[in-house]
Amino acid sequence: MKKFRKVLDGLTTSSPGGTMGSPSCGSAAGTPTAAPTPREIDVQETLVSENFQLCKTVRHGFPYQPTALAFDPVQKILAIGSRSGGVRILGRPGVDCFCQHESGAAVLQLQFLINEGALVTACADDTLHLWNLRQRRPAVLHSLKFNRERITFCHLPFQSKWLYVGTERGNTHIVNIESFILSGYVIMWNKAIELSTKTHPGPVVHLSDSPKDEGKLLIGFESGTVVQWDLRVKKADFRIYYDEAIHSVGWHHEGKQFMCSHSDGSLTMWNLRNTTKPFQVTFPHGKIQKDGRKESCKPILKVEYKTCRNSEPFIIFSGGLSYDKAGRRPTLTIMHGKAITVLEMDYPIVEFMALCETPYNNEVQEPYAVVVLLEKDLIVVDLTQSNFPVFENPYPMDIHESPVTCTAYFAECPPDIIPILYSIGAKHKKTGYSQKEWPIAGGTWTLGSHTYPEIIITGHADGSIKFWDASAITLQMLYKLKTSKAFEKPKQGEGRAAELVEEDPFAVQMVSWCPQSRIFCVVGISAHIILYRFSKYDANTQIVSLEVRLQCESEDVISPSENENNPCFTESGSHSPQPHQQHPPSPGSRTPEGNKDSIPCLKVKDRMVRVPPGYQAELVIQLLWVDGEPPQQITSLDVNSAYGLLAFGNCNGLAVVDYMQKTILLCVSTLDLYGAADPYQRLTRSPRRNRQSTSGLTELSDNQQSIDMERSKSPTSVHYPTSLHNDPRVLPEPVASLRASHCSPVFYLLDNVKGPGRKLSLPTDLKTDLDHVNGHCTSPTSQPCSAGKPRVPMGPEGPRLTRRGPGRPPFRKAQSAACMEISLPVSHTEGYASRRAMLQQLHGVTMYSHDEHHTSAPYCWSERESRENSFSRSRSSSVSSIDRDTKEAITTLQFGESYGRKNDAVPTPCLWVGTSLGVVLLIPMSIPTDQEERMEEPVTIGPSGAVLMLKGSILRFSFLDCMGALLQSPYEVWRDPNAPEDPDRPRKRKLVHFSPSSSQDTCGDGHLAVVCSERQAKVFLMPSQSCLFVHNITESSFVLRADVVSVSNSVCLACFCANGHVMTLSLPSLRPLMDINYLPLTDMRIARTFCFTNGGQALYLSSPTEIQRITYSQEMCDNLQEMLGELFTPIETPEAQNRGFLKGFFGGNANTFDREELFGEAAAGKASRSLAQHIPGQGGMEGMKVAASGVVGDLARARIALDERGQRLGELEERTALMMTSAETFSKHAHELMLKCKDKKWYQF
Repeated sequence: MKKFRKVLDGLTTSSPGGTMGSPSCGSAAGTPTAAPTPREIDVQETLVSENFQLCKTVRHGFPYQPTALAFDPVQKILAIGSRSGGVRILGRPGVDCFCQHESGAAVLQLQFLINEGALVTACADDTLHLWNLRQRRPAVLHSLKFNRERITFCHLPFQSKWLYVGTERGNTHIVNIESFILSGYVIMWNKAIELSTKTHPGPVVHLSDSPKDEGKLLIGFESGTVVQWDLRVKKADFRIYYDEAIHSVGWHHEGKQFMCSHSDGSLTMWNLRNTTKPFQVTFPHGKIQKDGRKESCKPILKVEYKTCRNSEPFIIFSGGLSYDKAGRRPTLTIMHGKAITVLEMDYPIVEFMALCETPYNNEVQEPYAVVVLLEKDLIVVDLTQSNFPVFENPYPMDIHESPVTCTAYFAECPPDIIPILYSIGAKHKKTGYSQKEWPIAGGTWTLGSHTYPEIIITGHADGSIKFWDASAITLQMLYKLKTSKAFEKPKQGEGRAAELVEEDPFAVQMVSWCPQSRIFCVVGISAHIILYRFSKYDANTQIVSLEVRLQCESEDVISPSENENNPCFTESGSHSPQPHQQHPPSPGSRTPEGNKDSIPCLKVKDRMVRVPPGYQAELVIQLLWVDGEPPQQITSLDVNSAYGLLAFGNCNGLAVVDYMQKTILLCVSTLDLYGAADPYQRLTRSPRRNRQSTSGLTELSDNQQSIDMERSKSPTSVHYPTSLHNDPRVLPEPVASLRASHCSPVFYLLDNVKGPGRKLSLPTDLKTDLDHVNGHCTSPTSQPCSAGKPRVPMGPEGPRLTRRGPGRPPFRKAQSAACMEISLPVSHTEGYASRRAMLQQLHGVTMYSHDEHHTSAPYCWSERESRENSFSRSRSSSVSSIDRDTKEAITTLQFGESYGRKNDAVPTPCLWVGTSLGVVLLIPMSIPTDQEERMEEPVTIGPSGAVLMLKGSILRFSFLDCMGALLQSPYEVWRDPNAPEDPDRPRKRKLVHFSPSSSQDTCGDGHLAVVCSERQAKVFLMPSQSCLFVHNITESSFVLRADVVSVSNSVCLACFCANGHVMTLSLPSLRPLMDINYLPLTDMRIARTFCFTNGGQALYLSSPTEIQRITYSQEMCDNLQEMLGELFTPIETPEAQNRGFLKGFFGGNANTFDREELFGEAAAGKASRSLAQHIPGQGGMEGMKVAASGVVGDLARARIALDERGQRLGELEERTALMMTSAETFSKHAHELMLKCKDKKWYQF
């Protein structure tokens, strides 16, 4: 035998050899170990830690909880602020930038420095920030923190460097934009109003300079007071006192009149010649009632008054509807002359802004569009057409159209798939949009050289699926699929049947897509699977429906500590190849108590249906109700187009379906998969015990003591004596075999809901009183599932209490990834969120450990945090058995060519099965190879072969050849099922296999299997099943997502942990390459949607409406600058119109106003230091020198310096050439003049 050479890239460790599953196969966290093997594996690993760096790339979707809006009319870019302190800057398609304030304070207002490449943000923490937009990733140049006053309104005049800041106290301060220093010039509220006024005017709600004279500042106070302040003489020109509160003010461009919107739904027009009363008061939506009084109206929150050169002015406002019309949607009203148009919106209006041709406020405005920012949408209305059509939005702002429930990310797709999906999706686009181009067209963006086809798939609560083109860091919708069309619409019944109808019965839980074969599978929340095939032709088809009975009884739980007999799984499907007790199906049958039995949750359409081109449903698989218990949600799925097989599992067992022959090949419980190789040595229960427990199966006792006793037994983990942890020789055999799964992810609860089932919907934030949720077993890799039927003695009121059943779906509304907005309690000592709190909020259920007792009162976060810590400590207690009522869920499945047993000589089709107890099973299969035989001969499935063990729930399988290259699963090349037949060329299946033996000339047969669980990763050599490498990924947390991905022409294992760490490990040696504490896991949405893909990329749902893409590849980080769009492009500022002699003569001295002379330090002095604090930003070169480090930072600085130097040299060269030309011209003219004057006498001049 050749000597085994391990490749650890300089790292050498040693470990005593041992058998699989023993502690010797593991090591301390972070230390890879190796065991000897009879075959030499020589893999030259090329990845090093320098290949990895983590950074955010781009954010897609609608800004979550928007608060503010701004537009640069010259650069034509739009900025949106949000409640979480984010700022999205949008330009032409491809120009999309996200900035985040470090404080996380809500953005109150945005102000562009028009055509200057800068943006001022005012935040709720009373801080002003100046952002530099002249770089692809904007950064803060300056910040100014107000200490004693709250900021309420800001105004920056065009081409001014002085920012007016209004405060809650009614004062107006002035800030120098260049230095971000407060001027000593202050307009105090008591100076602005008359001395005789006895009440405070309220906060400043409006500031604007007069279009007629920049030296006059109009100040609007909330109480209804309006003051025009003369900045030169420091006194008020006029004061207006109105009875109704003011919300906004809009000027006429000539500066002679302005309009105010009020809290009573009125608009008032004021003329500067007579400010004693408004010359016009209108209630646009207030009608006169029968008694002669006006209807009471809602406030008009904002009004804009825009003039036109060739028509009547536009008056645009939001709100103002009458109160009596309940249920009316939010509206935007456009008044143009006598025409009044009311536009109803789907969501409340946050802000709107008219887009005008000119940046000057003293010119005719000519509005051409109005941007409306809604709570969940962005709309741009075309004002140039009389019917006011909406522009088609080029940004992916509708990701959240229905809440996102799952995501999938595919890089390096076949290049033809995107054009095909786009051509089919384009046929279903909406019409009626404006024919004009999208008006927000600023910035520049070019298709980078480092682009390849990428597709993102999102599943939604309404059952829809969206395919997105994610190439070149953009996002465009390609195709939308509605899975609900395969079913009849659910009918609302009466009584219990009505209560069981889901609000979102079609919600998507997971998807499986093979881009090569274009086979697509969807798993829904109603325990259903839909298999789709792709076709470019429409067709008449009838969907085939298969029903699977996959439910287990309470006897099938694991309890090796009890020396009683327990019959094996007794409820397997009628198609199961193993001899099990059969339950004759009785569709639609009900027990006397009204329970359902042997019926699915949904009804598949049983008639011929016309399906359009695209993905067409071919097969629907549904799990059945059993004895009044709904089916458990499906936790794992894999489909293989080359084999024609589909496998899925839940916490009850596993099923394999032949989707070509439309038959069920296997339907078996997890226990029966093991056969004689069960590592847990599970024993059967006595029939007497079973009979005794039947009395409490359908009723729930009020006996709190018995419930507490049942709950006091920890179902959450397997415990060992701490002194025996590291020595398997002194452990009993069952305990030693269980060592690798001492942190089982499966949790069981008891149902404490009284009466017929309670409606449970999952809102945006998870309430703290969710202690009474029905029983489910949960895992971060699986959906909640049943806890079986606990034996609870009946109390005196037992018969009157009907259980909802432990298997009820865990929520009435789809638990979308978008609606999880919970902050986790974080252990300050360990620095990570506890696993129990994670699972509780991931699945919407409560976990009980043996050191807890149930209490019906909601408890506060501090109590919950202390419980988390006690839960963590309880794991080290000395219990040497698996606790009662723990079932084993199927957590991951993978088809592939492998070796089912140690003595196999050639690879065969196998199904790799991973369970929640850390067990890996291999199921070999025999599949006919001939096409005709494949459709007629059955696929045979052998008994399970190898049994491998890891710590924690199994998450991912992947296969490498002996040279370390990734082995893809075999697939069938796509062929259109509805294409017309060609008699000369009969269609045949074209299969692509990646056999392990075909790629190994040097080391013979065999391949490497990479298995990753919640706690560790192992690399096995097949078929010998030797464990070559093992790495304990984490001891204090657990892995949420793991994938084997390609990076820099090699492969690695990428992991995302619950404590926010992103890690990469080399393959096959499992050497740590990167470990970055990237993302504190503050909500479950991230856990449910995080996914890796090839090319060093990943994504997650950063908010219910936004997708955040990140990269962990150094190469992509280096190329990111050229992939991003430029926000700022040099554009000549439009010249102001010539005002004419008469307007200039009678229009006052507006052009002679010098703000520097008034607000500068020389005239106004310095402001109080305690009033505001200046904070230098990191946006310029100085900031970058501090922030950047290492070679990359030096290169970036050098590159920027070279660019600046080259730009300056170019300018210098141009100036030199201009001077030389000028000198030559001057010399020529001088010479000509000399020749001309040479012969003249003095009197001839």
